[in-house]
Amino acid sequence: MSELTTAARPYARAAYDIANTHSEQQQWTDMLAFMAAVSYDPKMAALLNSPGLSQAQSAEMFISVCGDKVDQRAKNFVKLLAENDRIKLLPEIAALYEHYRAEAEGSIDAEVISASETSDAQLTKIADALKKRLGKEVRITSKVDPTLIGGAIIRAGDMVIDGSVSGRLTKLSTSLTN
Repeated sequence: MSELTTAARPYARAAYDIANTHSEQQQWTDMLAFMAAVSYDPKMAALLNSPGLSQAQSAEMFISVCGDKVDQRAKNFVKLLAENDRIKLLPEIAALYEHYRAEAEGSIDAEVISASETSDAQLTKIADALKKRLGKEVRITSKVDPTLIGGAIIRAGDMVIDGSVSGRLTKLSTSLTN
C-alpha cells in the first residue's frame, strides 16, 4: 500500500498546487472524490485494465463517465494520469490531496473509534484536547466498533492513542509472554 502512496504523492501535490493557484481547493476536493469513486468502481477498473484500450482511449472513456463533474483542468489531469497509467491511483491521490489541504489550512482530521456511541460533548472535549496538543484545528468524526469492548481509539494524522480495553488486553498479553 505504501508503494501506491509513494506513486500517488507527486500527482496529489500537483493537484493541490493547481487548486491552490486557482483558489479552487473545495472544487478539487469534490472532483477528486468523485473521480476516486469512479476509478474504484469494479466495472470501471476492469475497463481501464483492458489491454485493447490505448492510454488516450482510457482517458477519454474516464472523462466521459465523469461528465460535467470535472472541469477542463481536471480533464487534463486525467489525461496525464492515463499517459502514465496512474488512473487507478485516484483514491490515494484524493486522500493525499486532502492531507496537503488540511496541512496548509492548519487543520487535521481525527477519528474516534469507540465501543459505544460517543456524545457530542465528549467529541468536543476530545477535539479541544487534540487542538491544544497538536496546535491545529481538529475536524473530528466518530464511529462505533463493539469489538473494542470498552474505551476508544483516537487517530489524528500519524498519531494513534489506543485507550480501548482490547488494546490494553493485547498489551498485557504481550508483556506476560515476554
